[in-house]
Amino acid sequence: MMKFCQFWKLYRRILKKHLPLFFLLTLAFLLVTACHGNIQSRVYTKTQLTSSECRIVRHKFGEACVPLNPQRLIVMNETDLEAVLALGVKPIAAAEHNLITSRGRQFGNKADGIISIGKSAQPNLERIVQLNPDLILGEYINAEDYQLLSQIAPTVTFENDFTAWKEAFLYIGEVLGKSTQAQEVLSQYQKRVTEFQNAMGEELGKIKVCVSRFYAGNQETEFRTIFSFPGHLLSEIGLASPKIQQQLTKPKSPRVGVSIERLDLLDADILFALLDPGSEKHFQRYQQNPLWQYLNVVKNQRVYVVDSGYWIFGNILSANAILDDLNKYILQNKKSLSS
Repeated sequence: MMKFCQFWKLYRRILKKHLPLFFLLTLAFLLVTACHGNIQSRVYTKTQLTSSECRIVRHKFGEACVPLNPQRLIVMNETDLEAVLALGVKPIAAAEHNLITSRGRQFGNKADGIISIGKSAQPNLERIVQLNPDLILGEYINAEDYQLLSQIAPTVTFENDFTAWKEAFLYIGEVLGKSTQAQEVLSQYQKRVTEFQNAMGEELGKIKVCVSRFYAGNQETEFRTIFSFPGHLLSEIGLASPKIQQQLTKPKSPRVGVSIERLDLLDADILFALLDPGSEKHFQRYQQNPLWQYLNVVKNQRVYVVDSGYWIFGNILSANAILDDLNKYILQNKKSLSS
């Protein structure tokens, strides 16, 4: 049962952003107030569970009584959507990345039919209420939003610095009651990593790899460090970044900006150019610069254009998609790299 102040806070928040819902909530407020003076969310009463129907899960803001078999899950972050889908659970709705405007190929058709609730930084509260979820899951939900969301359905949130994606995957498995399955999925990924390492042999430690993201518009490019999702993943596999990049990397900083005058910072044995949707013209600006042609990685034709949708942020599906690229562009060209 919601306290008056909690209901009123949710009411004002949704009213401010979603005027059409004003009339619906006003009517509900008046009707419920007239009945014994109790303020109670009609949506939330549908999701309240007895102790035999749920289990307590600890999270960043306390505890939540999570359904044993959630049927109407909403995921507040696309990175976590990967983990959920990999565990065989299909949510009814999910938020999209704030910066990347299209989902990468790591999803395939797994995400077909999942309703969008907008960007993860500003989800559509009206739609969430209407969807009547029985569980809300997502990283980086702030305290204010948690108070609102937890009145709609049991809500679980946690922190993830993008380098701890394995820990996040296992935690989500625990939340959904699929810890054993999560361990198995992660073991399959680790097996693939070991196979790649064995196939590369001694060459693995010799290859220097640069990961550079190109944005739509005129924002300068960058290289990703070991404190980013792709940089940490490559480092774990055994692929290092160029020494100059290592020297310029600051602790906990996932990226270092690269102006067009410092294209030399992108030189490596392999360059993965991560393109955002609509960034092709920006990428061409760099390619047309005379300095680009002096890069050894360009002379050796080892610049590989890939999708930022699974290289920048991700979880187990993105990790496997990146591993596909490593097998395609590095392992299959191992002989030419060593020559």
